[in-house]
Amino acid sequence: MNCRSNTFGGLLRSGWHGALLLKFGRVPPVRPLLLCIEDDSTYLTLRKAFLEQHGYNVVGAVNAQDALKVLREAPVCATITDHLLRGTSGAQLATEMKKIKPDVPIILYSGTVPDNLLGADVFISKAETAQTFLRIVGHVVHRYCS
Repeated sequence: MNCRSNTFGGLLRSGWHGALLLKFGRVPPVRPLLLCIEDDSTYLTLRKAFLEQHGYNVVGAVNAQDALKVLREAPVCATITDHLLRGTSGAQLATEMKKIKPDVPIILYSGTVPDNLLGADVFISKAETAQTFLRIVGHVVHRYCS
């Protein structure tokens, strides 16, 4: 009986992977968790559903305070924030977010081009197609979260 496995420090029997597959089936791939900030709840719902339909788990926030709370508590892979938020801008929010988790990439998604990205890592115009939006989000997730 071979009990050595390089995978988990040598405590599992050989053939364990096949036995788990037979018992439980294939494990679905891990879906990256995105934080999406949009102060218009209708747009937030639509964007969240669109991203979920394309392979992401999404937590939505309608204001900066909720976004910062989620960022502190959840294993967020990347954030997508509108620029024109009530009481602040997406670029200003990005600066605050970088103080909490400096390695989490922040995508500024807006129809208004900001004067300065401040803490944001990437800007995507709302004029871009849905496919371009998804491609850029995918590149950011792959680059920063792999």
